[in-house]
Amino acid sequence: MEPISITAIASVSPLGHDTPTVWDHYRSSRHFFTTHYFGGQTAPAAFLDANSKALVDGLRHSDPKYKNLDESVLYAIAASRQAVAQAGWKQGDVFGVNLGSSRGATGLFEKYYDEFRESGMVPTLTSPTTTSGNIASWVSHDLQSQGPDLSHSITCSTALHALLNGVAWLRSGMADKFLVGGSEAPLTPFTIAQMKAMKIYANDVSDYPCRALDLEKKQNTMILGEAAAVCCLERGEKPNALGYVSGIGYATEVLEHNVSISAEATCFQKSMHMALGGTPLHEVDAIVMHAPGTKAGDLTEWRAVQKVFGQHMPLLTTTKWKTGHTFGASGMLSIELALLMMQHNTFVGVPFVESTEARDIKRVLVNAVGFGGNAVSVLLSKSAQ
Repeated sequence: MEPISITAIASVSPLGHDTPTVWDHYRSSRHFFTTHYFGGQTAPAAFLDANSKALVDGLRHSDPKYKNLDESVLYAIAASRQAVAQAGWKQGDVFGVNLGSSRGATGLFEKYYDEFRESGMVPTLTSPTTTSGNIASWVSHDLQSQGPDLSHSITCSTALHALLNGVAWLRSGMADKFLVGGSEAPLTPFTIAQMKAMKIYANDVSDYPCRALDLEKKQNTMILGEAAAVCCLERGEKPNALGYVSGIGYATEVLEHNVSISAEATCFQKSMHMALGGTPLHEVDAIVMHAPGTKAGDLTEWRAVQKVFGQHMPLLTTTKWKTGHTFGASGMLSIELALLMMQHNTFVGVPFVESTEARDIKRVLVNAVGFGGNAVSVLLSKSAQ
């Protein structure tokens, strides 16, 4: 098939918003969690760093129309501006936009609902600023793009589903460029309370409170973070490509209950096999796993990787121990880490998980899965061949 180039990637997250800073923070052994009060109870979370907050605040005050937008929309605009500038796309260019979010405008929802409970009325802009299509439409407006703009919510695999959709549009010949990714601003009292009600949120604030990929942990340790991450896709082999989409895979599985996943993550086995295609197993150097820090989620995905790769196990890593689970944005943060590892030929592991093998990083598989058992796997390569 014709190669799909990734010509830019950008993010705003607890790690920062410029690539050199983000890479430095990925390579460090520190996490980015702090403890905050959420509705009268404390919980660890990963907020945007100070520079990223300043960038978003400046964006909010740059246009009167932006002052009432949810943070998830502003995060997406901030990241998208950086990505298209990096790719060299210009205002008025024809490119598609596919951005999504798991929770959407949760901050505004909670704010407006509180006002409704107190007064029985809501502000005029309540509906347009909390619709699910808000993110892609505002990004498209801000960039003045001339292509299609799409939003969706497919829980924690939202960003990678956006990438799948962008690849499909490009390979169909209906577009030459697509901006894809996800954005999430879930650090609100109600969202934190939902995760605690499921008994998956971290209680122990230790040196590494989110024990993602620690298969020996005795309790769930998921922590939430906020972020937006997007990448620019283009048809064909481009001289400015950061990497290439070599394979895509997706699958769902039958659920026992709303948030279940099978003991050996059948959906992940199917999505990884599909993404790998005919790629020899020993040529996959690393996997950026979904690994949210829950006992069942981490272990079942690891078992799926074992089933697929057997004796040819790649190096395993994840972003969640450092940035927390950023829901709909998390898959694109994993893509970012994968591209940076290939670019610098350096594997970035998890400090409390042993990984001593050294190897070149030329092909990386990225996984994501969400509630509903919908898994996505994307195989990235350093070269188009």
